[in-house]
Amino acid sequence: MTDAIPERAERAFEGHDAFERDGDGFRVTTTRFDGHVTAEETDGWALSYWLVVRTPMLSSAVDGDVGEAVEDGWFDTFERRLEDAPSVTRADVALDDVTLAEDGDEAVATFAFEFGNADRAPDVAKAFAEYVEGTYVEGVVPGYEYEGVVADLLGKAASQGGDGTRGGTPL
Repeated sequence: MTDAIPERAERAFEGHDAFERDGDGFRVTTTRFDGHVTAEETDGWALSYWLVVRTPMLSSAVDGDVGEAVEDGWFDTFERRLEDAPSVTRADVALDDVTLAEDGDEAVATFAFEFGNADRAPDVAKAFAEYVEGTYVEGVVPGYEYEGVVADLLGKAASQGGDGTRGGTPL
């Protein structure tokens, strides 16, 4: 990747209310997890985009210990579910790559895709980032006491559930 974002991508992300300029790219402002998107020119008319979303590993989001088998199962399932991210967009976008990697106490999701419409690319990146957050929340393993941003997200989900219970199923 180069340091300079193509002008048409820069203009589109600067004009979108879900992003703020952040160094060599743009920070997603609609999620609690740290999301950052960059773009660069390709040989064709489309631009290449990279969205990186950092989430806590399960063991770093709970108060107490999480068994290795539980964390490994959670991670594997989270990784498989992220491949479905294009289904949440209203655009015809295929992922060139989607990865989930462990980086210390974080799970780092990376989406790489090419997209020809720079004006719609921010909506695609936003949908992917919000999908990561929603998929994470749906996949928390019951029976643990969550803390930090995950506890906040679970509390918000419970308060919006109507009956005060957390909906969804674990991954």
